[in-house]
Amino acid sequence: MTKLNDLRDNDGARYKAKRVGRGIGSGKGKTSGRGVKGQGSRTGVALHGFEGGQMPIYRRLPKRGFNKPFRLEFAEVNLGRLQAAIEAGKVDAGKTIDTAALQAAGLVGNARDGVRLLARGELKTKVTIEVAGASKAAVEAVEKLGGSVKVAEAAVAAEG
Repeated sequence: MTKLNDLRDNDGARYKAKRVGRGIGSGKGKTSGRGVKGQGSRTGVALHGFEGGQMPIYRRLPKRGFNKPFRLEFAEVNLGRLQAAIEAGKVDAGKTIDTAALQAAGLVGNARDGVRLLARGELKTKVTIEVAGASKAAVEAVEKLGGSVKVAEAAVAAEG
């Protein structure tokens, strides 16, 4: 049993501050590792991003792109992972598979704006799935086996 007076930090968890400017024999004396003279040897220097008066690269290059502030972020589930969960017994293929069932099976953590079904992998079981979105290829793959995919209308309207 560990005693309170025996508690120690792990080796290397705390670094001793480097003592600079303590004589030439220390290897960090005189200029304290800052080189000689000039702006960088003085305190309060911020040289990064400064290009000697030339127009900096972040101003030479054009602004580009746009981030849609209210875009929907879906949690993605591929058919292959869904099939693996069915085979492992985590998902019941006989019942309707919805977001709650996918979360319970561990296929989806945070559902964000809903679950989107994607077609990577192979599905071998007939299933009924209720999700916020699905790719055309995923819907075709499910319907080919006689299953069905129900896509929530609210997510489709907000996405487009």
